[in-house]
Amino acid sequence: RFLIDVEETIRIVLEQEDTDGDFQISITDAGPKVISLGTATSNGYKSFDIRGTYMLSNLLQELALARDHGRQRIVLDEARLTENPVDRLSRMIKYGFWSSLTRRIDGDGLEIICADPKNRTANIKPRIYVPHGEPKMAEYYRKVAEEKPHLGLDVVVLPPKCDDPAFVKSLNDKPGILALAMKEVDDTKSGGKTLKGIPFIVPGARFNELYNWDSYFISLGLLVDGHVEMAKGMVDHFVFEIKHYGKILNGSRSYYLCRTQPPFLTDMALQIFNHLDRSKYEENKQWLKRAIQAAIKEYHTIWVAQPRLDPESGLSRYRPDGLGIPPETEASHFTHILEPYANKHGISVLEFTEHTSRPQTSEDWFLRAELRKERIDQYCWNEGKKLFFDYDTVTKKQILYESVTSFWPLWAGCASEDQAWKLVTYSMSKFEVIGGLVSGTEESRGRISLDRPNRQWDFPYAWPPHQIMTWVGLERYGYLEDAQRLAYRFLYMMTTAFVDFNGVVPEKFDAVKLSHLVDAEYGNQGIDFKMVPREGFGWMNAAYQVGLTFLTNHMRRAVAACQSPEIFFNRRDLVGADLTNTAPRGADLDPLGIAMENAMESLHIDYAGAPY
Repeated sequence: RFLIDVEETIRIVLEQEDTDGDFQISITDAGPKVISLGTATSNGYKSFDIRGTYMLSNLLQELALARDHGRQRIVLDEARLTENPVDRLSRMIKYGFWSSLTRRIDGDGLEIICADPKNRTANIKPRIYVPHGEPKMAEYYRKVAEEKPHLGLDVVVLPPKCDDPAFVKSLNDKPGILALAMKEVDDTKSGGKTLKGIPFIVPGARFNELYNWDSYFISLGLLVDGHVEMAKGMVDHFVFEIKHYGKILNGSRSYYLCRTQPPFLTDMALQIFNHLDRSKYEENKQWLKRAIQAAIKEYHTIWVAQPRLDPESGLSRYRPDGLGIPPETEASHFTHILEPYANKHGISVLEFTEHTSRPQTSEDWFLRAELRKERIDQYCWNEGKKLFFDYDTVTKKQILYESVTSFWPLWAGCASEDQAWKLVTYSMSKFEVIGGLVSGTEESRGRISLDRPNRQWDFPYAWPPHQIMTWVGLERYGYLEDAQRLAYRFLYMMTTAFVDFNGVVPEKFDAVKLSHLVDAEYGNQGIDFKMVPREGFGWMNAAYQVGLTFLTNHMRRAVAACQSPEIFFNRRDLVGADLTNTAPRGADLDPLGIAMENAMESLHIDYAGAPY
């Protein structure tokens, strides 16, 4: 155990080891990677050397946390510095990250939730939009604005038809947070009743609001960690959104009012229901009923209604009603598409962009599911390529872009046993790389150019939702070993980044280079922190906790030792041979070398073998 002066040791660690000045200790720093600490038993007289990136970065993190708590001197156990990295990351997610990502929309939480890093307008005044038909809620927020004038809160009540495209576009220059579900509680001050926001988890970084499909994956992680009430509250928010905003929104900001994302509410509610206190069965059943009723409403009014329903194929598609460019996207996102049209008219891109009643039974839903399965097989399954593809409802052809979403039918249970076997046997190798599953194939992406810029949902990037849905789908069809192998790859990539880069847990990865240093579109999220990671990133946190449930104890120990998947799965004998269709991309390279090479490229540093 060590006796440590917090501020002085922080100063020494940063001056000596943080050679790139980013307030993190990583493998790209060129310091000596060793520091001496005085032992507690000798009152600091005797010292012990702390060596290596992992121990030094853990030291910096522990010191930052001690500073947060106002501690000037601490006694720190060596076990905290050498802690098993899998145990450490899982612990930080369960007891720290979820808490840091928690938000509430009420008097206590408005100041944090109103902040919107995506707001590029001149109008940054905090604003909350309250749905029509919630007078108590509107009155509550007006009272908060009155009691907390320093917030400068603008309270606006939305019209009944709040997702009218023209109306939503009119809000672009005055964006705001959308009110969500609240509960009535006792007011200790007045002795009466007041409203309190139901807490929820945000993805993190620039995404500081409740999101649709992020929340599904986040809820799976919350359930693993025992945060059942938090996950349940997020379903309550989605029921509220369907009631007042017509759909589960992409996100709870005004500019998302016309947009939604893939629907996961039914499975989300069922997963949570199975974790609720069984002694409250009737209460839980009524809660589940409300969630399913809301999902049925959204099904009929959104997913099998115009414009999202394709009448010819009978399949649903993403067809938002909004007008113009989404205001929260990065400024240059659509430039390469719109520029030719703007040039044709001799104007700038900016100027161009400006110009049922009967009760429904389970039999009804089984029939609908069977019909949808038949249509998916007819329009989306490609027997020759042994993949599911998107169907273009305009050209009436499949879009032959090879996407890892082809494995989603396994998660949904709508693939046949034969289709599942063909996906696993013939197609999985197209997407499996050293760090898990990439979003799409390099062949489908094509060559990167000015006309075809790099996109974050393309090769070589790997995202948590694709991993989780594929793991679950493979297990569902009896391919547990494949699910475990893929989970191992992804968690290995996460753990090595956590060990080598000061505890980083990002939004996404380059799964070929095993790197969190992503330059596509807006870059990466969850990587800009000082000294200690406090949030991670919502669905990446969940992927780690869910992924661990797929690993055996032996696999978990190997991940903690940062053992390469190629070594663990006994494929090292393939290195140097022709790896075509036999080993995932990147398997012929040393994993640490891959990460180091990419890090140095991104930071423009020549690596000459600085000590680890």
